[in-house]
Amino acid sequence: MDCSICSSMPFILRPPRNTICGACYEGARSIITLMNKLEGDKGADNNNSNNNNKPNNSLLSPPNSCKYSQPLSNVPKWVNGMKDLEDELNKKIAFLSGFAAAFREQIHTDIQIMPGNNGSPVPAHKALLAARSEIFKNMLDSDGCKAPPSGIITLPELNHEELESLLDFLYSGSLPSEKLEKHVYSLFLAADKYGIAYLQEYCERHMLSSLNSSNALDVLEISDVCSNRTLKETALNFIVKNMEEVTFSSRYEVFAPKNPHLCVQITRAFLMDTKSRRNTAV
Repeated sequence: MDCSICSSMPFILRPPRNTICGACYEGARSIITLMNKLEGDKGADNNNSNNNNKPNNSLLSPPNSCKYSQPLSNVPKWVNGMKDLEDELNKKIAFLSGFAAAFREQIHTDIQIMPGNNGSPVPAHKALLAARSEIFKNMLDSDGCKAPPSGIITLPELNHEELESLLDFLYSGSLPSEKLEKHVYSLFLAADKYGIAYLQEYCERHMLSSLNSSNALDVLEISDVCSNRTLKETALNFIVKNMEEVTFSSRYEVFAPKNPHLCVQITRAFLMDTKSRRNTAV
């Protein structure tokens, strides 16, 4: 029988004779689940702000009852609400983008950031640096022993191009894909050193989404340096699943002498995976 939702000619629209196909049924359930989750998260946030000990009743609601869940008739209202929220966020982003313009046009800058290797300095704003990183704040604190007397601070681990990318992110909260791809490892290290959590998450998402045989060893190495467990486990599992392609590459010949402890971990993980698959087969 034709589905009363997705059929091109939905004649049967009178209860209780309505029929829907499996795809529409699962789609409806998914929409209701998503609506309940978002409403539940919002309710939890409100409850936490008002009373941390007060239970969130929406999270306890039976998931399959229209009496207690969001019915599909609320979808248009919910979608419009999401669209209004998106518009509001876009306006807020446009409003805050003035910081990025101030950086690009060097408006009222009051400090010079010096890269390593005697590169040329990049003008910036003390207030924004202090707001983005507690470590930068301490470095710029006029009452501290690390205060830069000449209005210059140095980030020796970054070259000029990497420093510009870091500052670009601090001012705008994002980076063009080509810059992120080129400098993701140095930015991840800088974010770890200077306590810039959002930049760490930003770089981590990129590395996880772009993980492949050619960069898996680099991701493993950087995750080990920064003690990032999620990134390290994901990279290690990927290498084990692509062991031959990774270990017979020229990159592995360079990687192995520098990281003998990681090579040991790769070997052990591969042997454990082989043993597990063998036991499963038996």
